[in-house]
Amino acid sequence: MRKLAVLCIGLLGLTLLVGCGADNNAKKVPPPPGRPDSYATVEPAPASAPPALRDQGPARKDNNAGGETVTARKEVVTGNVEMTAGKPVEAASTIADRVREVGGRIDSRTEQPGTDDTDPSATLTVRIPADKTDAFIDGLGGIGRVTRVHTNRDDVTMQWEDLDARIKALQASVDRLRGLIAGATNTADLINAEQALSSRQGELDSLTAQKRHLDDEVALSTLTIDLTTATTKAQQDRADNFWEGIVAGWHSLVDWLKDAVVFTGKALPWLGFLVVLAAVIWGVVRTVLRRKKSGPAPSVAAGSGSGAAAGAESSANTGTSAATGSSSGSASSAESES
Repeated sequence: MRKLAVLCIGLLGLTLLVGCGADNNAKKVPPPPGRPDSYATVEPAPASAPPALRDQGPARKDNNAGGETVTARKEVVTGNVEMTAGKPVEAASTIADRVREVGGRIDSRTEQPGTDDTDPSATLTVRIPADKTDAFIDGLGGIGRVTRVHTNRDDVTMQWEDLDARIKALQASVDRLRGLIAGATNTADLINAEQALSSRQGELDSLTAQKRHLDDEVALSTLTIDLTTATTKAQQDRADNFWEGIVAGWHSLVDWLKDAVVFTGKALPWLGFLVVLAAVIWGVVRTVLRRKKSGPAPSVAAGSGSGAAAGAESSANTGTSAATGSSSGSASSAESES
């Protein structure tokens, strides 16, 4: 029994020694040639992002490390500003002067002077340097009362970088084709190179124009400024006391009379035309009715004349018959006497 226990203890110790040796062997590798008595410890590899994550988007080098400069953020700024001013047209002129002072330009300008029925207003579409947009909007408060401001910044950095890369690639291709044209030894190669150069040059010009337009959108923000009057005509006509109510009522009466006079002046030509048209229609209807009333009389007279003629004719026939009968009777009497 004692021997069995000693044997178990021995086996357990042997197992522990074998496990420790395997662990040490996993942590050490054979030394390089020339140093047989030393071991080099293998350090675990540092954790890194999966290739799929590392390959998303172009790599940008840090400027502090001596690499390429990181592309600045490209933004297209647009906005809308609503303002009120006592004289919108004059305020629009002041805003136009300030736009020129900051180095911007005016793309469109619409002005509407006030009339009896409409209030004056003005609308400007201006282009302001992007770095001066906020200061320009803040300065509008000295011209009138700013009631609403809305701005939007659209990031176009990727679009700008894509155009820039395609332009550089096409420029390199165009340069190579020009070199091939300069060194062409036969007509066929020259024609093929010129055709390829024409196609590449056209695409390069198109991309360059797109990039130039995008640079203009980035450099100059676009603002639409709407100017209206501080008080509308509805607010001007509003009465706050009894006397103002009388004055407002008098003005409304005068306006109504003016409108009535104008309406009467506009209606008179139409009334004259309608009277003439009614007279013409009445004359036509009266003539038709008169003809209908006088139409049957000639027919009755004709019928009476025909009857009289027929009666006369029948009377004549009767007389003739009577005469014939009497003469026949006389002749018969004479013959019987003889």
